[in-house]
Amino acid sequence: MAMTLGALMALAVVITAVWTLTESSPTSLADRFGDVEGLVSTALEALRACVGTDNLSPQDHNLAHQLLASVASVTGALAPAVVLGIVLIKLFALRPFIWRKRASISHAWAADFPGYARAHADSEDGIIAVRFYNYLDNLSVVDLRARVHLRYLERSPHDGSLVIYKKWLKVLDEKGEPADERAWLAVERGAPFTVWIPLDAPAHTLPFREIQGKDLADSVGVKLLVRLTARTVGLGTEVVDERWFDLDGDDFERGRFVPLHADTAVDVWDWQGWAEFDEVLPDEGRPPGVLPAPRDAEVLPAPRDPTATG
Repeated sequence: MAMTLGALMALAVVITAVWTLTESSPTSLADRFGDVEGLVSTALEALRACVGTDNLSPQDHNLAHQLLASVASVTGALAPAVVLGIVLIKLFALRPFIWRKRASISHAWAADFPGYARAHADSEDGIIAVRFYNYLDNLSVVDLRARVHLRYLERSPHDGSLVIYKKWLKVLDEKGEPADERAWLAVERGAPFTVWIPLDAPAHTLPFREIQGKDLADSVGVKLLVRLTARTVGLGTEVVDERWFDLDGDDFERGRFVPLHADTAVDVWDWQGWAEFDEVLPDEGRPPGVLPAPRDAEVLPAPRDPTATG
């Protein structure tokens, strides 16, 4: 808006200068340019004409004035439409989310859900983590939902042509269970959010070639799409954002992302780990805190009393 207003003001100044130069008047050119009040009045009239609220009055039989008045009128007709278009685009095409540069792939037991981690403690299956955050200070986002689908191309068995296929993928919900989507009630500014996508298969090397039962060995053009939908508080508009991850590109990396330690006493940008948001931790095996799922209870012998003899 400021740039548009500045451009219109500059155009009004140019019109004023040319208008004064081409004006038919017994007054000398020096006196005309020395009349500051008259110049300001003409400039303001030209500015109003350029925004479509007034018209310039050209002198009779003055072709230059006729051309300048026409330029101001055309600008005044187009400027409101351009400004309105900019406002609407900014209002309805909000993209408040910043995505982590790459999706990380780690062992399934590295997920943030204790139950899911314990259930996969002895598994070699991998899991994809996609992270993002809301970077806008003055925009509250609520009812955020994330869905994921896989797009791949395969040869038709009939004519050998490439056919595009799409497959909805399961994500972990708030309970750490596979679901069609992940939902959050509110989105705090700057706080990282993670979409966990189980592979249900090992991923010892990249690119992985199996996800949730789909063998991708014969597929080409494989991409993962993560789509976010939400609503804004106050504006009431819908926010839609998405990120494509190319399986054969540089969009995936092995390792668990560096965690952020939430601290409500300080600003989110000062949280421990924030500076390493795009980095990963080395894969050093299962941490001690992740234990396998409990088995059936066993009757163990009572511990021996160290003071007993024999």
